[in-house]
Amino acid sequence: MPPDPLSLPDRVRIACAWVMDRACSVRIDEKAVEAYAKTLPAAAEPAQPDPATQIVEGDRELRAAFVICLNAINFGSGWWPTIRKRPGHSGYFTIAAGLTERFRERGAWLAQELAELTTEEIAVVVGQDAEHPLMADFAAALRDVGEQVLADHGGRFTAVIEAAGSRAPSDRAASSGMTAELDGSAPALADLLAGWAAFADVSRYDGRAVPFFKRAQLVAADLDRLGVESLTGVDRLTAFADNLVPHVLRVDGVLRLDPALAAAIDAGEPLEHGSPPEVELRAGAVHAVELLAAAVGGRLCPAEIDHVFWNRGGDRRYKAIPRPRSRNTAY
Repeated sequence: MPPDPLSLPDRVRIACAWVMDRACSVRIDEKAVEAYAKTLPAAAEPAQPDPATQIVEGDRELRAAFVICLNAINFGSGWWPTIRKRPGHSGYFTIAAGLTERFRERGAWLAQELAELTTEEIAVVVGQDAEHPLMADFAAALRDVGEQVLADHGGRFTAVIEAAGSRAPSDRAASSGMTAELDGSAPALADLLAGWAAFADVSRYDGRAVPFFKRAQLVAADLDRLGVESLTGVDRLTAFADNLVPHVLRVDGVLRLDPALAAAIDAGEPLEHGSPPEVELRAGAVHAVELLAAAVGGRLCPAEIDHVFWNRGGDRRYKAIPRPRSRNTAY
């Protein structure tokens, strides 16, 4: 079978638009999009890394390893109410702080060490009980990263980035006249990582596969945003479909939810991962961000708009309302 000529982000945005054409529980208030776009900043918010939760020093190999490892375990939001949080830290930042301290004190894991990582070891790093279900999932994801880096990239995390630079556009794309991503692009790196079990993120809806690949795309965006690697095509990435972006869009009136779904979320009931309403929430967020990017005339790309919403979601107004929760390894 010939390779798909479409980039990974294009496959995501096409699938999400397809879902929203059929959605029953979530809809986008397209009349609100134009006005809401005016609330977005005039320019992208500058990256302001927090040394407490991000490695901002060290060589390129260390920083690349940190970004890849952190995003490999950047899931578990459905479990956040059950983990032991650091004072003043959310669930995500609790995990990120533990990983940051480990890298700062002991350096990056060697690929072989990651491939042999135990549940107990990662639990110590992030300050949780080894019996918590997330710890086994974290360990499995990091072991896969170690195995992939060891087997295909000579044990070097920077070689993963370099491998994305050697991924040439397919002959089918060239012959069809379709746009193919440049070598060394953020979409090419996301596409490479999407083949790893650690970054798996595809749901099914009405019999069709719906790719999201939130964390695979986020690796590429973070490497570029944090100055680890300059990648082309960051503007082609989609929003990073999790539970926070749809929450912000719901609170701000862009996403409209069926009353039954809204009531379930407000009651704190977990959504089944892969269920139609959960897929529609994620797809709705991705597609709404695409509409917003178009409404601002490309002044902000989807990844930049996503970053705006990530920051907005930390405000008291958004925290006062329950956000959708789903226990999975996607986000």
